[in-house]
Amino acid sequence: MPARILICTAAFGEGHNSAARNLALALEEAGAEAQVCDPCMLGAPVSTRWICQGYRVVTTRAPRLWHFIYLRTGDVDFSRQRMPLMRKPERKLGELVADWRPDAVVATYPLYPYFLERLLDGHPSPPPVFTVVTDSIEINAAWLKAPTSEWIVSDPFTRDAMLRGGLAAERVVDSGFPVNPAFSRLTPIAADDRCDPFRVLYFTTGRRLHVRRIAKAVLQTSPRTRMTIVLGRNVRHLWHKAKEIRDAFPGRVKLKGWTRKVPQLLNSHHLVVGKAGGATVHEAIAARCPMLVHHLVPGQEEGNLRLLEAIGGGKLAESPEAIRSAVADLLADDAALWRAMKHKLSVHGRNAGAIAAARHILERIGTHGPEKSPRGQP
Repeated sequence: MPARILICTAAFGEGHNSAARNLALALEEAGAEAQVCDPCMLGAPVSTRWICQGYRVVTTRAPRLWHFIYLRTGDVDFSRQRMPLMRKPERKLGELVADWRPDAVVATYPLYPYFLERLLDGHPSPPPVFTVVTDSIEINAAWLKAPTSEWIVSDPFTRDAMLRGGLAAERVVDSGFPVNPAFSRLTPIAADDRCDPFRVLYFTTGRRLHVRRIAKAVLQTSPRTRMTIVLGRNVRHLWHKAKEIRDAFPGRVKLKGWTRKVPQLLNSHHLVVGKAGGATVHEAIAARCPMLVHHLVPGQEEGNLRLLEAIGGGKLAESPEAIRSAVADLLADDAALWRAMKHKLSVHGRNAGAIAAARHILERIGTHGPEKSPRGQP
């Protein structure tokens, strides 16, 4: 029988969902049976939707408030804290484990290992729990203290940060962020490309004025620039402003709504401009596509920017003026800086994180079988 892996995600940020979906794809390609579920959405759909909407509003329009909330969560002992809003999701997670009887449970959201510790207490043969950490370098205590068999992380810098937090080296596995397995089969733009045209992929946020200002900053830098604007879930909200840009720069702008072809888009563009979310940053790294970060959520996304800077594959450019200057620098001297960034991203690698994580999980459950690890410290 194929191994059965239950993957638990949460709608509070696209990084959790992206990691879960991509890991499921890799596990299925490896012959395992994978089920992706969101216990929060299944157990408490109404309150979860409200929380998700509030999260998007606060992180976009009041980032300092979110930073305060984020820092406060580091002081909470989730092994003892049973939040009223999470009682139904915890109960639903217990039902999923009991009904599906997985060989292992993977959590891409930090609270689920705490739920599982309570749910599996006294179980004669509990499945091992693997925690996929979707943040980089700046790691919240909720991840570090999770009662899990192993932590699966995105890069050596994050692994080193977690080891400094007191975790045992053998339980922190650097597989790379679980990006779509398609990244490992695609060919990025070569570092010796002519860069004419210079194609820029722009992932928008929900702010109308940002779309126009950022797009103009890129397109006015050089007549060589072309832009693909991905509107995503904001397509209705932003379409009018994006169309204004397309009309003002005829033949140089493409508009896309929601798309499943992010791997193909990143591998066919020279530069990506976007928010410093875990999924976007690691997908850019996987495609060897240099990145300019125009917005980041303080706390949880600061580490993603630090990772880009440590690799040498991206930088912060929060204003239209900074973006215009950064694009001009990338294109100067026959795109010498862009070519250097491409080389550094290529050296870093990491375009097969989901495949590596899937292989590791299947090897662990095949070799060692179920086990229960203590919380936090080895």
